[in-house]
Amino acid sequence: MIASEFKKFGIRMTIAALLMIFGLLFLSGYKKVSAANIEDTITTNDTVNDVPGTDNGISGVLGPLQFKLTTDEDEKSLPATLRILLILTVISLAPSILIMVTSFTRIIIVLHFVRSALGTQTTPPNQVLIGLALFLTFFIMSPVFTQVNENAIQPLSREEISQEEAFKAGVAPLRTFMLEQTNVKDLRLFMDIVKIDTVETVDDIPLTVIIPSFIISELRKAFIIGFLIYIPFIIIDMVVASTLMSMGMMMLPPTMISMPFKILLFIIADGWNLIVGELVKTFY
Repeated sequence: MIASEFKKFGIRMTIAALLMIFGLLFLSGYKKVSAANIEDTITTNDTVNDVPGTDNGISGVLGPLQFKLTTDEDEKSLPATLRILLILTVISLAPSILIMVTSFTRIIIVLHFVRSALGTQTTPPNQVLIGLALFLTFFIMSPVFTQVNENAIQPLSREEISQEEAFKAGVAPLRTFMLEQTNVKDLRLFMDIVKIDTVETVDDIPLTVIIPSFIISELRKAFIIGFLIYIPFIIIDMVVASTLMSMGMMMLPPTMISMPFKILLFIIADGWNLIVGELVKTFY
């Protein structure tokens, strides 16, 4: 089920990339000249005598008329086509960014482990699990998103900082969050791959090293939590299976009998409150 979801996600990403490429090709046919830093002077030989219908009592001949075309674009601003490219790229990669650099990965894997341990197949459905994971992600990442908004988005919208400064200020809270959740062992693995021996500060570690290290650490923690969730339900399966075998009911599937007991245990223990609460606390 998870593999099919990722396959559909890959198809959507491919379609988005193709649409982005076709859009850029379409725009490039109309964007012949950049409007940045244009200051052309157009001189004509028209005078007052050449203009019909003038009766204002002006004597003599006016000199050549000059028109200047200027733009308000800053020299440091990006061309319109490049800005469109960046916006389309961010929009197409937004699902991947949300999944890979936030708490979404750990949450969705743990929720799938819970459903598998209960043996309820498609209950809760994928839409419910993904929606719950998204809202929990927004809850956990809200301090980080607030810092990104205050340090990068708002100053950039007021034109107080450049795009490069906004990118650095926006990435800094995400770097801090990912480094706090990343194991040193995983970080060292990718640093050895790119042959980075020592760094003076964590700011010297590139994002290309931090992001895969963070993802591996999230997968490890999610599988550890999933294993711990499985233990009580496996015990119930073993007890039910041994009981049925001792009674000679070998043709009766043990999962059919154990499922109500697992659901009952989950309800008595207030499982959703317990699992979601402890899962959120792992990020603090």
